[in-house]
Amino acid sequence: MAADLLKTRRVLVWADDVVGPLYLERVASSFQGAGFWVETGIFPAGEGWKRLPTVEGMLERADLCGMTRADAFIALGGGVTGDMVGLAAALYLRGIDFIQIPTTLLAMVDASVGGKTAVNLESGKNLCGAFHQPRMVICDPEVLKTLPEAILAEGMAEVIKHGAICSPALLDRIQAGADPGDLVADNIRIKSGIVSRDEREHGERKLLNFGHTFGHAIEKLSGFSIFHGEGVAVGMMIAALAAERHGICTPGVYRELREMLVKANLPVTTKFTAAEIAENAMNDKKRAGDTLTLVLPAERGRCMLYPVGAGELKEWIACCDGEVTGV
Repeated sequence: MAADLLKTRRVLVWADDVVGPLYLERVASSFQGAGFWVETGIFPAGEGWKRLPTVEGMLERADLCGMTRADAFIALGGGVTGDMVGLAAALYLRGIDFIQIPTTLLAMVDASVGGKTAVNLESGKNLCGAFHQPRMVICDPEVLKTLPEAILAEGMAEVIKHGAICSPALLDRIQAGADPGDLVADNIRIKSGIVSRDEREHGERKLLNFGHTFGHAIEKLSGFSIFHGEGVAVGMMIAALAAERHGICTPGVYRELREMLVKANLPVTTKFTAAEIAENAMNDKKRAGDTLTLVLPAERGRCMLYPVGAGELKEWIACCDGEVTGV
């Protein structure tokens, strides 16, 4: 299948030092068996390594391997791997093909779909990046059976998010106890549908940021010691509670989302205060001038875009202190 899409049969397969020992040899052998010339590369795991120097190392490795504009990178791993390999592919020789092979639930349902690639800067998350669509995404839900509980839970935050923004039916399936592997296709359909209608995030695609503005701020405040999905979970709680308190959302949405996140073993509170989170959210890449567009639930299974002035955000989410924030 990959041979039909790529220009040549030369690939460089990337994985971090956690996923690499598990799957790198198997994936490389599969591509070799299909007639590909294969090189491999490994980099340190973790959000702390999602920085430009790591990507620069990838580019130097590709150059040493003699990769050309016709060749391709393979991203084997979770969301951090996909983000960095995608950005490296966008930069190398002004853009080469890449394939996503996600190995976590979060990467399968969210990070591998949509073409967003990025690394972090000192002041915030994903502030340096590019849109670069993968040539293909290969998902094998069987690998989910090997994930630690915390990593699987992280992915469920994005699954619940998709239901909250536009699919009451998905919320019903989650509450009925559907297996995460059985939810992958539904989530990919939801996200790919939104992305195909708004690839560059001018309108509808912004809804996919539900929980992310506050979640990214919490991740940064923690020194990236918490998982992305955990930050998003708490971010959704902040957005939902504030929306209800300000009369924007129908009553009961916050409580239902909270119950679903708790059942998925995700956090629903943070020690960081509303003031701390608001201050860090001001560095969010979705800020436009003095306005930050929040994604807020309006009712069960439907979210809306809501602009808030930069000077108003601290006061706007202050109502969360004691229940979600500063706990």
